[in-house]
Amino acid sequence: MSRTTNAALRERALVIRETRSAYLFLLPSLVFFLGFVVLPMVLCVFTSFFDSTMGADTQDVFVGLKNYQNLFADPIFRKALANTFIIVVVSVPVVCVFSLWVSSLIYKMRGPVLSSFRVIFYLPVVTGSVAVTVVWKWMFNNYYGIFNYLGKSTGIIHENINWLGDERFALACIILILLTTSVGQPIVLYVSALGNVDDSVVEAAKVDGATNFQLFWKIKWPAIMPTTLYILVITMINSFQCFALIQLLTSGGPNHSTDTVMYYIYYTAFKLYDYGYANAMGVVLAIIIAVLSAVQFRVTRER
Repeated sequence: MSRTTNAALRERALVIRETRSAYLFLLPSLVFFLGFVVLPMVLCVFTSFFDSTMGADTQDVFVGLKNYQNLFADPIFRKALANTFIIVVVSVPVVCVFSLWVSSLIYKMRGPVLSSFRVIFYLPVVTGSVAVTVVWKWMFNNYYGIFNYLGKSTGIIHENINWLGDERFALACIILILLTTSVGQPIVLYVSALGNVDDSVVEAAKVDGATNFQLFWKIKWPAIMPTTLYILVITMINSFQCFALIQLLTSGGPNHSTDTVMYYIYYTAFKLYDYGYANAMGVVLAIIIAVLSAVQFRVTRER
C-alpha cells in the first residue's frame, strides 16, 4: 500500500513540476501579450471617453460618448469607413477565389515546378511593403509609368492618366496592389490543404461517375473548409487594417478618396493629436472586425 502511495505521490510531483516548467516557458509570451496587446486595448477603450491630446501642458477631459457621437457625424470618417468596406468586399472574395483557382491548377505538380510557383506567388508577401510600393508607384507614374505606356501603345488611352492622383482610379489602384500582396499565403495554404485530401476517396468517387464539380463540391471543399475559414478571416482583417499602402502612395488623397479607417486613425492621432477621437475610431473598427469574424465562423461551421 505504501509503495502504491509513494508512486502516486512521485507521479503527482512530476506532473506538478512539468506543469510549472510549461508555465515558466509560457511566461515571456504571456507578459508580452498582456503588455503589448491587452494593456493597449484597455487604454484605447479608456481614452476613447476623454478629450485627450497626450500633451504635457494639457489635461484629459472626460466627455463620455461624445467622441463616438462625433464619429458618425464626421463626413471624413464616413468616407473612410465606406472605402474600407469597399476594399474588404472586393479583396476578400477575389483573394479566396483566385487563390483556390491557382492552387487547384498547381497542387498536383511536384518538385521544382511547384516550388517555383510557390516562390513566385509568395515573393510579394516577403518582399516588404516599402519595396513593393516603390515598384507599383513607378508603374502608376503618370509620366513614365508602364500602365500609361501600354495604354497609349495599344490605343486604350490617348493621354497619360494620373492613376494615384485621380479620384476615379486611386482606390481601384490601391485594391489592385493589395490583391497582389494578399494572394501568396492563401495559395500556399490551399496547395497544402488540397494535397492532404484523401486520394482514395476521390478515386472511388470517380469510379462511381462523379463529375469534376461534384468531386470538388462534395469531397474537396468540405476537406479544405478549415483552411478557407482561416483565409477568409485573415484576409478580412488585413483588408480592414490596410494602412501602409495608403500612407506610402496617396496619404488618403485625392480628396479623401483613398482614406481608410486605419489611415484616418493614424492621421487623427499623430497629425491632429486628438488621441481620444482616434481611439474611439479604433474601438469601433475592432468591434466591426470582431462581429464580422464571428459571423464568418458561424456561417462556415453551419455549412
